[in-house]
Amino acid sequence: MQHPNILLIDDDEELSQLVTDYLTLDGFSLDHAADGIKGLQKAQTGAYQLILLDVMLPGLDGLSLLRQLRQTSYCPVLMLTARGDDIDRILGLELGADDYLAKPFNPRELSARVRAILRRVELAQQPQQHQAPLLELNQVTLNRQNRQVHCQGLAIVLTATEFQLLEYLMNHAGRVVSKEELSKEVMGRVLQQYDRSLDMHVSNIRKKLAQGSDHEKIQTLRGSGYLFLES
Repeated sequence: MQHPNILLIDDDEELSQLVTDYLTLDGFSLDHAADGIKGLQKAQTGAYQLILLDVMLPGLDGLSLLRQLRQTSYCPVLMLTARGDDIDRILGLELGADDYLAKPFNPRELSARVRAILRRVELAQQPQQHQAPLLELNQVTLNRQNRQVHCQGLAIVLTATEFQLLEYLMNHAGRVVSKEELSKEVMGRVLQQYDRSLDMHVSNIRKKLAQGSDHEKIQTLRGSGYLFLES
């Protein structure tokens, strides 16, 4: 992907300029909106591969913007949150954000997160030639070719991150997959001590699959990881 288009929605002009300068030098194309209303309008054009979204915005806050955006678009979103705002992070992930990064952050870390998300999206859009096109387990059908998921015939809409996590768990059904393994293999980073993103993504997958069946699909083994049940 050449010069991916990224939309930065943040009212901090100094930080926005810093992020724009750094990511531009790192090979990305940046567009900027300084308030939530303009940001939503730009995001809904579908012209971007990734959105960097601040939580605290004038006009329309970041969480409300994300809620409206997810009604029509599953463009990847990286939330920018204040350090210690766990509630905002949890809500953002519940609403469909792909990841979050606490301010203040190192621009290198931001670039690494951006690349990891774009890599997951690219993988989710590329059928794996060496693998069977369909995964069918425990009433769940995952189609690697068209990137669709069904649970007892009901279409389940997942973000790219959720799709990759579900595919990995189904590929290893019947085996406990540790959070450390999932974070490294799917999220593309080492699991941090207080990182709740995996928990929230798996929780979202559970809720979505429950729309098609109340039969348990994914077990959480406290202190061990996650287990996709084979039946």
